[in-house]
Amino acid sequence: MATRSQTVKKTLKNATHGDVTAQSGKRSSHITPPKGKLGVLIPGMGAVATTFVAGVEAVRKGLSRPIGSLTQMGTIRLGKRTEGRSPKIKEFVPLAGLDDLVFTGWDIFEDNMYAAAANAGVLDRYLLEKIKPFLEKVTPRKAVFDHNYVKKIDGPNVKKGKNKMDLAEQVREDIRDFKKSSGASRLVTIWCGSTETFIEPAAVHQSVKAFERGLTQNDENIAPSMIYAYASLSEGVPFANGAPNLTVDIPAMHELSRASQAPICGKDFKTGQTLMKTILAPGFKARLLGVSGWYSTNILGNRDGEVLDDPGSFKTKEESKLGVLDHILQPELYPELYKDIFHKVRINYYPPRGDNKEGWDNIDIFGWLGYPMQIKVDFLCRDSILAAPIVLDLILFLDLAQRTSELKGIGIQEWLSFYFKSPMTAPGLYPEHDLFIQLMKLKNTLRHLRGEQLITHLGLEYYD
Repeated sequence: MATRSQTVKKTLKNATHGDVTAQSGKRSSHITPPKGKLGVLIPGMGAVATTFVAGVEAVRKGLSRPIGSLTQMGTIRLGKRTEGRSPKIKEFVPLAGLDDLVFTGWDIFEDNMYAAAANAGVLDRYLLEKIKPFLEKVTPRKAVFDHNYVKKIDGPNVKKGKNKMDLAEQVREDIRDFKKSSGASRLVTIWCGSTETFIEPAAVHQSVKAFERGLTQNDENIAPSMIYAYASLSEGVPFANGAPNLTVDIPAMHELSRASQAPICGKDFKTGQTLMKTILAPGFKARLLGVSGWYSTNILGNRDGEVLDDPGSFKTKEESKLGVLDHILQPELYPELYKDIFHKVRINYYPPRGDNKEGWDNIDIFGWLGYPMQIKVDFLCRDSILAAPIVLDLILFLDLAQRTSELKGIGIQEWLSFYFKSPMTAPGLYPEHDLFIQLMKLKNTLRHLRGEQLITHLGLEYYD
């Protein structure tokens, strides 16, 4: 009979090849092995996309490390603390390797990824020169663009079509062409484009049939990001939404995702100021410290900052940012502590700062007997540096989801909430924003898929 350690080693070895071995006597989900290349399709080849692609190539060449990536550097505890089992996540579940990734994308500007990365100014020229030949080969396809949805920028590399259905068919043809030319066996689309102007769900969003009718009728409530999502899901390609746009968070896309078994997730990459809120707010709530006010302001000078200078686009971003505290602090359960909180968010376009966003937070809290205190945070962050590992993880996890029998047909992948400011959930279900609960949900999902015991942190068994 095999020893426990031999079984563990066998499990980790089998994870690389996609075989499933249950450790706890529970049945594991069937996961198809990640054979062949994984194609990455990116609408929006600006600062985030170029930082991500350049970073992947730098890591592949041994020039740097994938810091910030859970799939590459993270571990997962299995079983009791006394067992000492904490493999890397990429050894525990069968993820695609970095060498398997191939890239394409769409953008309204004609710059290849080297020129776009140099223009974004996130990465230093010394690093870019070392991977220049690779980046120059990644050129943008003509983009679907509607100036009514993004008012502050314009570009020449734009598709023309008789209606929005025609544009969707052109994107579908791009997807098929890339899959054939790259030799990819699987694909994932991730939106790294601009924040679109704010819209409410409309009748055209309520079913696939209504949406397709709207495409042929050029319905004004169908945004460019929705056209990419519709094209991707129609081709059976999973879709992640890195912006706060409505995009796949509508019934039509939920329906199409389930029918095509192409998982979806979103919205809005959780990078700078909101990342800090989802770290700090759970701490205040855990200690039952009251919050009377939270004032947040940002300066940002990249293309994202320019786009958000438009009131319509800012409204979309503001909605995403404002919901975080309400869901974490739960004022309806703790009215004495959080009912009257004053929460304000501001974003200011400031070109000299470029991609190096600065976020200030003034937090007014109160403690024992109501005595007031203050916390001030000045986060000088690099927006695209924080976003790039999120992009990588979402691509690899969405690909895993599509290869997993239990996940591919459910549509929304709520277990990926960890990466988003405004996580998508099943209709009627409030989102979980607490970063630490989100991470537990993600890791417990992976444990569940592999037949491992879920970690509850109860710990009473150590004291029997």
